Amino acid sequence: MTRHLITSAIPYINGIKHLGNLVGSQLPADLFARYQRARGAEVLFLCATDEHGTPAELAAAKAGKPVAEYCAEMHAVQAEIAKGFALSFDHFGRSSSPQNHRLTQHFAGRLADAGLIREVSEKQMYSNADGRFLPDRYIEGTCPNCGYDRARGDQCENCTKQLDPTDLINPRSAISGSTDLEVRETKHLYLRQSALKDQLDAWIDSKSDWPVLTTSIARKWLHDGDGLQDRGITRDLDWGVPVKKGDQDWPGMEGKVFYVWFDAPIEYIACAAEWTQATGRPDAEWERWWRTDKGADDVRYTQFMGKDNVPFHTLSFPATILGSGEPWKLVDYIKSFNYLNYDGGQFSTSQGRGVFMDQALSILPADYWRWWLLSHAPESSDSEFTWENFQASVNKDLADVLGNFVSRITKFCRSKFGEALPEGGAWGEAEEKLVADLTARIREYEGFMDAIEVRKSAAALRAIWVAGNEYLQSVAPWTTVKTDPDRAAMQVRMGLNLVRLYAVLSAPFIPQAAARMLGAMNTLDTEWPGDVAAALQALPAGHAFSVPEVMFAKITDEEREDWQTRFAGIRT
Repeated sequence: MTRHLITSAIPYINGIKHLGNLVGSQLPADLFARYQRARGAEVLFLCATDEHGTPAELAAAKAGKPVAEYCAEMHAVQAEIAKGFALSFDHFGRSSSPQNHRLTQHFAGRLADAGLIREVSEKQMYSNADGRFLPDRYIEGTCPNCGYDRARGDQCENCTKQLDPTDLINPRSAISGSTDLEVRETKHLYLRQSALKDQLDAWIDSKSDWPVLTTSIARKWLHDGDGLQDRGITRDLDWGVPVKKGDQDWPGMEGKVFYVWFDAPIEYIACAAEWTQATGRPDAEWERWWRTDKGADDVRYTQFMGKDNVPFHTLSFPATILGSGEPWKLVDYIKSFNYLNYDGGQFSTSQGRGVFMDQALSILPADYWRWWLLSHAPESSDSEFTWENFQASVNKDLADVLGNFVSRITKFCRSKFGEALPEGGAWGEAEEKLVADLTARIREYEGFMDAIEVRKSAAALRAIWVAGNEYLQSVAPWTTVKTDPDRAAMQVRMGLNLVRLYAVLSAPFIPQAAARMLGAMNTLDTEWPGDVAAALQALPAGHAFSVPEVMFAKITDEEREDWQTRFAGIRT
């Protein structure tokens, strides 16, 4: 079976992420990783914190801490919250790791040897108030394209247009807010992406199965205007990977660091090296995932990210890998997402707007959020989080459909037959019809999951839950038991086996609830239902079970109104 290498876009270290960040990368990546593991595939699922560049320096300065100390603290915080959301990373690394320093400098050396790096004297903003050059992200202003007044000097997060600081209207320092800026000359290294344009073009053209969102953004950057531009890969900063060619100093680049967007994607590879070190494995173990000369030929590599990250993953990072001339694994599939908006506006980490991951976990268990976010994932267009929709979806899907089914069948069995699956009865027409229906629906569910169609997968899973409810309603064991106890026993046995089946199928979406369902059924059997008829007989007569506590509590109007009010403002 194919081995699956899965990476999520790595979140910036500058604070706790909001739900829009979560659904745009980490959560769907976890869904896919859990699904592939459940199907028996070998999976390596990697993520990390992105710790270099402007966001880290600014956040550390705001917190009044040295940047290295701040990054270490926030990595621990983000790792703990990831656990709270049941994100099943094999390793959650750090882009400031020694492994990433070495690999970034290695790639730079290879690119330089291949003639793909050029030195450029350029004019750059200098802040007299701050006494320093201001790299792109240290400058804010109004976007000349869409008028957004908090655009950064490298890219507008509102319209995603790539910018230079000098493009901004009314530019100001992101450190001090000062407008006392002047243009001074400095030297930087540029990656000659333009020299790799034809290779990148052919590579992207070969990815006919990629989402339209991914390829349309990549092709726009390749062909619009003057086409693919060379990109600066160094910055005048103190915090970052020092500029070197491999382990050699780079004359003229003393005191500079690599641009965060050069070193951050390399962390995907470095993260695997961190994983082997942390788990006592040899280097050959990470190399078999990342180097085609070391066994990575049979790896399928899938990346998950928001649409604003697509240009760097379809062009800049592949340019680094292709330009190195070494046999590194290139991505096979990029699953990109639009934006999740919040109650009529945008989620924003920098502005503290929306519901953040720690806040979400303080009000409800992770599965409530996982289900809503994945079933409303912004795949084909932007989507919007509203409290009304969240309440309705949780109450209808989780409480009324799945939770009610589990509660109903376990409590009925306990009251009529005790806390073990009852003996008696053979399947009839209703059961054969249910098996046929579920077989078709499960194969459909697998098809959507294999294709990473997240919303369609959620809808297919919900339909599987509904089928069990409809079966129970039609055979009505509470009525049958009065005249044909054996038949009712068989129907109840079917219902309790459905609980186990639902736990297995639902675990990629709602892993904590699935674990509780398996616990209630007193089983560790998580075999994927290739043969649905066999799966619905996995728990035999006499097998003990227990009635779980309420699976999903309904969200009341009072709770919804309280949360709407509490999260209507800006997080400070």
